Amino acid sequence: MAPPRSKKRKPSFRRLLKTSNVKLDNKLKNRQFKKESTDKKHRKEQKKLRAAIKDAVLKTPLPLERYKKRPEDEEEEEFVESLPMDMMEEDDLEQIKAMAQKASFLTRDLSSSGPVHAKKRKGEQQGPESYEKMPRKMQLTEEKEVIHLLPIKDKIRGLIPQSMEKPVVEKKAEEEEGDAPTGLEQFENEDEAVPGPALTPQEQLKLRTQKLTNRKLRIASLGSDILSDPTTNIKKLKELRAMLMETDPYVAVTVRKLVMVSLMEVFKDIVPSYRIRPLTETEKASKVKKETQQLREFEEGLVSQYKFYLENLEQTVKDWKQKKRKRSEAVSLQSYRGLAEVAIRCICELLVALPHFNFHNNIIVTVVPLMNDPVKRVSDMCCEAVKKLLKQDKQGHASLGTVKVISGLVKSRNYDVRPELLKVLLCLRIKEVEVKKDTDDTAPKKKFMNYKDKKKNLSRMQRKWKKAEEKLEKELLEAEASESKDKKLKLHTETLNIVFLIYFRILKKAQKSILLPSVLEGLAKFAHLINLEFFDDLLNVLQHLIQSGDLTYRESLHCIQTAFNILSGQGDVLNIDPLNFYSHLYKTLLKLNAGASNDDISIVLRCLDVMLTKRRKQVTLQRALAFVKRLSTLSLHTLPNATVGILASNRTLMHTFPKCDILLDNEAQGSGVFLPELDEPEYCNPQNTALWELHTLKRHYHPVVRRFATHLCAGAPSEGSGALIVQLARRHPVELFEDYRAKDMTFNPPVVAPSTKKKDYFTIGLALLDDKLKQQIDRVLSAEEEDPMSLDFSAVLPQTNST
Repeated sequence: MAPPRSKKRKPSFRRLLKTSNVKLDNKLKNRQFKKESTDKKHRKEQKKLRAAIKDAVLKTPLPLERYKKRPEDEEEEEFVESLPMDMMEEDDLEQIKAMAQKASFLTRDLSSSGPVHAKKRKGEQQGPESYEKMPRKMQLTEEKEVIHLLPIKDKIRGLIPQSMEKPVVEKKAEEEEGDAPTGLEQFENEDEAVPGPALTPQEQLKLRTQKLTNRKLRIASLGSDILSDPTTNIKKLKELRAMLMETDPYVAVTVRKLVMVSLMEVFKDIVPSYRIRPLTETEKASKVKKETQQLREFEEGLVSQYKFYLENLEQTVKDWKQKKRKRSEAVSLQSYRGLAEVAIRCICELLVALPHFNFHNNIIVTVVPLMNDPVKRVSDMCCEAVKKLLKQDKQGHASLGTVKVISGLVKSRNYDVRPELLKVLLCLRIKEVEVKKDTDDTAPKKKFMNYKDKKKNLSRMQRKWKKAEEKLEKELLEAEASESKDKKLKLHTETLNIVFLIYFRILKKAQKSILLPSVLEGLAKFAHLINLEFFDDLLNVLQHLIQSGDLTYRESLHCIQTAFNILSGQGDVLNIDPLNFYSHLYKTLLKLNAGASNDDISIVLRCLDVMLTKRRKQVTLQRALAFVKRLSTLSLHTLPNATVGILASNRTLMHTFPKCDILLDNEAQGSGVFLPELDEPEYCNPQNTALWELHTLKRHYHPVVRRFATHLCAGAPSEGSGALIVQLARRHPVELFEDYRAKDMTFNPPVVAPSTKKKDYFTIGLALLDDKLKQQIDRVLSAEEEDPMSLDFSAVLPQTNST
């Protein structure tokens, strides 16, 4: 078998000119020496192969060789036969003859006493025939390899060749070094080899406490070292992160939880306020200062350790979801839920605390699916984190990424998600978006000079100064690191488009879904930002939903709020009569929940503000009177905060429509009778009734309700003795509703107990009874004392019937 051919190319002529002859000779010698060594190894392998084949051949049994007798042997046998047999005893002679018949000394092992022709059993070792027939050789010393070095030039002797022996590492030493166990493995092997005595529960608890204390001290020392000097001690992050793989079953779960939380706090403290980007090839090749190189190493280590930490947290959550049992039984399957909850809490904290840093989009992709988790604690935790993120996001990048992931999740699950997933979108901080081009064209635009205008109108020096000013303004904007208003508007517009896409899909394909209330609530909040081209279709859909009768009163209130938010903004140009929405709200008012969960009142107060106050020119007096009367009736059976909000709304309506003061007079106005059960506000004749509910509310137990009722009975004056204080007069009805909410079952403000005068005498209860009734009670009680079982009220019935 020929040695492999070298794949090295011959050096070019130009390369040969640059190298000296001595160096080329040394290279040639080295090449020849390597070739000789490979040939030698090849010959050794061939020799071993031939020896193995020869051994296999020798293992086959060969017949015994038979030699012809020499004449000297024949003479010796004749001499022995001629000897007299009297010299041997008879017993010895018989024994020798028997042995000669049974065994052959040439074909059997004399050391064994077994029979000659017995069959060999399986598993019985064969005799060492092969290696015994191999010829013995003396151990030869191996030739050591020689490496030719550059020669030394001497004036007298000229060139002196130099060489050195190649160092050879003994295989035995390497094997001993490789097989030598480390300290930890040695302890583990010792534990496995020598089982320790069984520990009592008290000893196990003491051992666990001791181990846990040591781990806590180690975590604390590593964390303090990193926080004291992050740039220098960034490598200790890896050591701290390695403790996430704690395998001691006594403290594995607790230590992993502590390390997760500790790493989260460390990252929140040492992460810079900017995003770290990877270095380019040019930047890596360039020479920089020592401080810059140290900063680069810190940033690179920080990003890598942060990435590995997030992967560990994500893998912990996946193991809990997949119910995957690990090879090591350090953490039981039941403990994975606690570990996963701590990991999710750490991910949520990083989502809120580090929205500007690397891998934030990956964290969003991890957290958003957990918002739809069946475990309520996990889903609530993730929803709260996303709400905080959307509320504090001023630039819009994090909001856009979150909304994109939510849209994909809702579509992939076929709208089968929890309503809390869409309620999170209500926390978006979007107040302005880009309007359409036709309205933009009407606004005055800033004129920018192009190159031709500059060359035509400006001189050379002016153009130079203009260019310098533009460059300076650009640098100032970069130094301030402030997002431009146009960029923020673009992000908000794109975010809101995706939100409306989610809402419209559900309205179109899943109208009977549990997501409909959240969709209507979201549309009610962002309806003023919808494009004008969607108004007509959206109003038709809302009206159809209300008329279908499948909605609850809360959902119908959201529909009404959405419709009037549309009509009060850009929808003023539309010629639409929303009479059906007025009638539906008027009918729904008396169906509201008057108990502790009266949050629907706030929606009603917002609807009244949009429907009656802001659209005062489109509202008739009859409609306003009907709403004031029905709101006064509603205020009688609601909680104090709801009553305060309703009365404040009535005060606003009386100021908006001054002719509503006719409800404070008992005289009838016009023909007809007030019909309170009629659901049409235009035809119920509200001018023929009065606000008698205010006199009842003047004796209410809540002081603010009494103050509002007295103020409205006086005609809601702005000045004078019947006017409200400034703190109440300038507050919006919704704000008053929230301020006077009865939290923790306590009144706000506290209600004073009624004052009672102390009586000089006490009335005896029996003195209030009739004489006959008193005698009958005494007779029954005396009969019960004599015989408790003789009390029978039915025994009197036949006598009374007969009489």
